[in-house]
Amino acid sequence: MHLKRWLTAIIALPILIFVIGPGPRWLLYGVICAASLAGLREFYSMTLEPLPRPLIWVASILTLLLFTAVYLRQIMFVPAIILLWAMVPMAFLMFAGPRTRLSEDLGNALFGPVYVVLPLALFLLIEMRPKGPVWIFFLMAVIFASDTGAYYFGKLLGRHKLYEAMSPKKTWEGAVGGLIASLTAASLFIRLCGPPSLTLKVVILAAIMCAAGQIGDLCQSMLKRAHGIKDSGRLLPGHGGILDRIDGLLFAIPVLYIYLSLDLGAP
Repeated sequence: MHLKRWLTAIIALPILIFVIGPGPRWLLYGVICAASLAGLREFYSMTLEPLPRPLIWVASILTLLLFTAVYLRQIMFVPAIILLWAMVPMAFLMFAGPRTRLSEDLGNALFGPVYVVLPLALFLLIEMRPKGPVWIFFLMAVIFASDTGAYYFGKLLGRHKLYEAMSPKKTWEGAVGGLIASLTAASLFIRLCGPPSLTLKVVILAAIMCAAGQIGDLCQSMLKRAHGIKDSGRLLPGHGGILDRIDGLLFAIPVLYIYLSLDLGAP
């Protein structure tokens, strides 16, 4: 399992760097859209009572429309698509007749896209900003370093459980190790690549993204534990599914988006 994790990472990392960096923009949007669709499918497969198949297809089609609108810079359509994520399932279930799980089905139908798809759409909105790809690499360096640091610090030094009810293997030592690793990665990244200066606000940003990423990891553990599964999928050998790999990113992306939207990242 450990070897598979490293082999997957070694193979995926150069591809990811190419897609985000010098690769064509349509390829990046296509990869993020595909990750969103895969993550959405994984989320729906985790539920104890699967959604009706037409609702899954509706969510997938609306996801494609969302990323098409973002790619074409037609952002004004995004709020309407988000509303359709709620309204179309309501209309479908109304015509489908009485159901004992009406609220649960409506909640799952809407929560899946909000949890999985919207953060990845924000990911692309960050990429559109000035020096957006550099900020994306900064985000990924912080979160991936946090994941790796938490894993190894927890494995070597872990004694005190972080939140045993949700994730028995996570420890406070691992959480602190993840924070140290993420701050180290942020410092090295800025020194090597820029563009932000190594200021206090950037250090605080990295720390908050690290904390958000670890909360995202715990929330994904909560979902899997509630539904009695170990991994969200089997797409990535040694890592599990897409959601197992990007659970921290999903929570950290909005933090960076808000930071940049408030012009805190302006030089």
